[in-house]
Amino acid sequence: MTEALTKETFLAKVFDYEKNKEWKYDGELPAVIDFWAPWCGPCRFLSPIIDELSEEMKGQVNFYKVNTDEEQELASVFGIQSIPSLLFIPKGSKQPMMSMGAMPKGDLKKVIDEKLLEKKIITLA
Repeated sequence: MTEALTKETFLAKVFDYEKNKEWKYDGELPAVIDFWAPWCGPCRFLSPIIDELSEEMKGQVNFYKVNTDEEQELASVFGIQSIPSLLFIPKGSKQPMMSMGAMPKGDLKKVIDEKLLEKKIITLA
C-alpha cells in the first residue's frame, strides 16, 4: 500500500533536511515518492499505477505520496513546479532523481528496475 507522507514522517523515513545538508536516505529499501494533488488530472491517472506497483513490488521498493496542497514545505524543498512529479530514491547516499509528468506503468516499472533495483534490462532485437 502506498503511504502518505507528512513533513514529520518524511523527516523520519526519508531524509531529515533540517539536520543534514548532504543527501542521505535512511530507508531500508529504495523509494518512489509521488508529489500530487487531488485536483490534478494526470495525478489521478498515475495514482492507480503507483498503487499497483506498490503491491507488485512490496518488499523491494517503498512507495510514498505527498499531497502538495497539504505539504507545501516538502514541495518547496524539492522545487516542485508541476505535478505529478516523481522522486526516485536509491538506497544509501546516491542522489535521488526527479521525473515530471505522468508515465505509463511499463515505463515507470522500467525506471524503477534500472535506476533503483539496478536490474540489467536486456532487449532482444
